[in-house]
This record gives sequence, structure tokens and C-alpha cells, in this order.
Amino acid sequence: MTERRHLISIDDLSDDQLRWLVQRGAEYSRGSAGADQPLSGAVVGVLFRKTSTRTRTAFSAGALRLGAGLITYGPNDLQLATGESVEDTGAVLSGMLDVLVARTVGPESELRAYAAQKRMSVINAMSAVEHPTQALADLTTILRHFGRVEGVRVLYVGEGNNTASALTLALSRYPGAELHLRTPAEYGVEQRYLDQAAVSARRSGARVEQRHDVSDLPAVDVVYTTRWQTTGSTKPTPDWRTEFAPFQVNEALMAACPGAVFMHDLPAHRGEEVTGAVLDGPDSIAFAQAENKYHSARAVLEWCATDRPSGGAGL
Repeated sequence: MTERRHLISIDDLSDDQLRWLVQRGAEYSRGSAGADQPLSGAVVGVLFRKTSTRTRTAFSAGALRLGAGLITYGPNDLQLATGESVEDTGAVLSGMLDVLVARTVGPESELRAYAAQKRMSVINAMSAVEHPTQALADLTTILRHFGRVEGVRVLYVGEGNNTASALTLALSRYPGAELHLRTPAEYGVEQRYLDQAAVSARRSGARVEQRHDVSDLPAVDVVYTTRWQTTGSTKPTPDWRTEFAPFQVNEALMAACPGAVFMHDLPAHRGEEVTGAVLDGPDSIAFAQAENKYHSARAVLEWCATDRPSGGAGL
């Protein structure tokens, strides 16, 4: 492998690379990816500076299943806590690790600083602005459930957070796909992600739109939400719960989208962004989606740490 691959943003991937990762995640999910260990002999570092259940476990278990050794770091384990720069930390780790999976507390630029070396792949396990591996797990889930991503219609309801930003970038690559973002007025997906998605949508024939209400809901295949408040975070407006209340995914909203399945990136706060009846109901595929985080993580690790796929249309 002559050049290390990084996954910092969905926008860094070509259309073919995105499709390969989603297809490969589905193969792992189906159990048809093969039993070899393509990361045998590799060492994967997992650095999480914020809490995580699904993503940390998915990449840790995925690395071990693929044959890699694993080193884990907590938020205060590295000399970053005493003032060493991200660039210096990345330079040092790259002499010992093959892959670094990192969840940061800062912007995407922190991850790109880790990637400013040529020996270690860097995977964005969530930054403040984008959660690319979540989008890959989401599309893997859609592919497994519907047998396709092309033409699938998604209604995303709630805060335009890092999950929504990544989903916007990813789904806009697929021909005929639709993403209807319904977000509170001051909590939408940032315009720069909408602009990037618009470029992809013009090329693919997808559709992405954002509105700030939940009236006149379109016919969709998927209703998707995320929790309204990350633990320890604050909202800029004191009455934000009042602004968010109309965006709860409840039985009435699901009834307005007949035939749709429900997705959630978890963790969920029942009674806030979603009712328990919806999350635990027969139309929910949220926990299959969570398991697909593990399958998708294996695809990402394989792509970053090996030469697979090697050229051609399968890239």
C-alpha cells in the first residue's frame, strides 16, 4: 500500500469509494464477506475524547475480528492533556500504529492534523460537525432493508447535527434518492453541507431539501431522528425544548408516513425526540442499524488499512 487512506469526511470519498464501503458493510452484515483477517499484523489505536457506546465498540470489535491488535486511549491518556500538539501526537503515533480511530471534541481540522503524516490511516469516529461513519452505517442499513439505496426517500426530523450533515453528504450521491430535512429554524444543517449536497444531487439526480416545519410531510420510506441534546452540551436558545417539541417522532407523525420504517442513530431519549412506542415498535429498525455500525466499521477498517479494493470499477 503506497498511500494511506483516511476517512475524515464523506465529501473526501469518490462516488465509487462510497458505494464500495456501503456494499462491503452490507456483505459483512449478511455474513458473506469471507472469513479471512485482512488486518492480521496491524495495530489499531482507538482514541475517544467523548463518550461512545456503539462507535467505540464497533471499531474495537471490528479491529479484533479482522485480526488487528488494539490499543485504546481515554480522553486524558495521551500527552495531549498536558499540551502536546495534535500534529506531534500524530507524528509519534504514526510510527507505531497502522490506523487511528478518533472521536474528537473539536473541529474536523483536528482530525486532519492527525492525518498530516504518511504512515497511519485516520478515521473520523465523530467530530463536532460531521459523523461520516454513522452515515455509512445508515446507508448500509438502508441497503440491507430495501435492497438498494437508489431511489430511497428519507425524512430526517430534528436537529441538523453532525449525523444529519454526514447523511446529507452521503445520500445525495445516490440517483433518485430523496432527503427531506425538517429541522427547527435555528438548528438546521449548515448551509455549506447543503451546498455540497446540491452539487452531488445535480450530478446524481437526487433531491435534498430543508424546511423548518413538519407540515405537508412527503411520502417517504424512512423516518429518521437523533437525540436532541448531547450529554454535557447546551443550546444557544433557552426555550429550545419548545422549539423542538413539534419535531418529536411519535405515533401521529409515523401515521402520516404510512409504510415507513423508523431509524435512530442512538442513544435515544424516549419521550423527547421519539416516543417509546415508535422506537420499540414493529416499524423500528434502529437496533439493526446499531448492529450495522459494527459491520460498517469493519468495511471502513478494511478499506483504510489494506489495498482492497484495488482499482477498477469496484473502487
